[in-house]
Amino acid sequence: MATDTHAKNTGTKGTQANNKVLDKGGAVREGEELDAKAVSEWLRNQNVEVIGEPTVTQFSGGASNWTYRLQYEGDNKNQDLILRRPPKGTKAKSAHDMVREYTVQNALKDAYPYVPKMVALCTDEDVIGADFYVMERMEGIIPRANLPKGIDLDPEQTRVLCTNVIDALVELHQVDYKAHPDLVNLGRGEGYCERQVSGWDKRYIKAKTPNVPSFALVRQWLGKHTPADSKTCLIHNDWRFDNVILDADDPTKVIGVLDWEMATLGDPLMDLGSALAYWIEADDNIVMQQSRRQPTHLDGMMTRDEVVAYYLEQTGLEIDNWTFYEVFGLFRLAGIVQQIYYRYYNKQTRNPTFKNFWIIVHVLHAKCLKLIAQYEGEALFTSHVQPHLQDMGVDAATIGQLPSPVQAVIKGILPKSYFLPTSYKSEEPE
Repeated sequence: MATDTHAKNTGTKGTQANNKVLDKGGAVREGEELDAKAVSEWLRNQNVEVIGEPTVTQFSGGASNWTYRLQYEGDNKNQDLILRRPPKGTKAKSAHDMVREYTVQNALKDAYPYVPKMVALCTDEDVIGADFYVMERMEGIIPRANLPKGIDLDPEQTRVLCTNVIDALVELHQVDYKAHPDLVNLGRGEGYCERQVSGWDKRYIKAKTPNVPSFALVRQWLGKHTPADSKTCLIHNDWRFDNVILDADDPTKVIGVLDWEMATLGDPLMDLGSALAYWIEADDNIVMQQSRRQPTHLDGMMTRDEVVAYYLEQTGLEIDNWTFYEVFGLFRLAGIVQQIYYRYYNKQTRNPTFKNFWIIVHVLHAKCLKLIAQYEGEALFTSHVQPHLQDMGVDAATIGQLPSPVQAVIKGILPKSYFLPTSYKSEEPE
């Protein structure tokens, strides 16, 4: 299904120019040093004939697992490797499961053309203090919030890139997972949608801090509108542009897909809804633009509605209530962001990047409510709000803590009937 085209204005003329746009690692962060000598010795014990000791660099992308490039002296692919490991101090292996990530990619090697070649898996924590795996490096471009300098796609080329990224997701959802025993063991069978709604409900409550909304109405609405699974297939569960690798000679072409730590068997429409939570369009509000992680704002990109229509056309799936999947994706993203902010709020991390994540949670909450109101209609929406007047009053108070420009953004998104003066005032303490 993927469309082939050659970029006309990429600024990548020849190998030297291409090297300028390739995704590269930087200096290893303090406290995240890698014992390269121990890794080299272990690789040789796995019959991987690496030459000498590697130059080690670290990739900055990603918010969880640590990723290193090991450049050995040889010229072949076995000498240019990527190592993935969980962060130090990780207690919950389920959140940073190297065995799972390795197993999924290794099982897909003959069924899905976009996975890197696995080299070896280490479950002996005596080597570097944690499980890790090594794979061959796929050389290419990773499109993050913006395309790299030197990549200048016109709207037609951007549309081809967008289509190819979606096609790669469609192709993943068509993989016959039953033909691969290691993939069959990933999931828990039917009931995926219900488990996800229940699971993220509990995770959000556990991670909630006093300055973010309760999501009470959203959580109740999702519980009442949870559909049966549309089908069961292999899903990526973290599908974003910054998890794909593009061909340096043709930046519209997908050559690789990364970060398989959350892959599982589940509903493909849930995968699509979760992916679209990251899909920021050019006219979305300023808070979402500032938190954008992929170049979906570019002229030529599909809108969220166009992505859904295209995906359904390619797969033949039908949807009774797309709003459920879109609201779930936004709520799930709010849960992910809030879990990160919870660590900052409780001084478990000092990373200043996380300081204002609570503001993003507010915007995601408002977007959920707007979608629900559009689906239900204003009158029915208001009647759904009534059982949660106390929560609504609390949520109104948290909005009052936001900076004034952000308050304006939030109130501009929220349904007009959400803050009814006669409603939440009656719930305020005397």
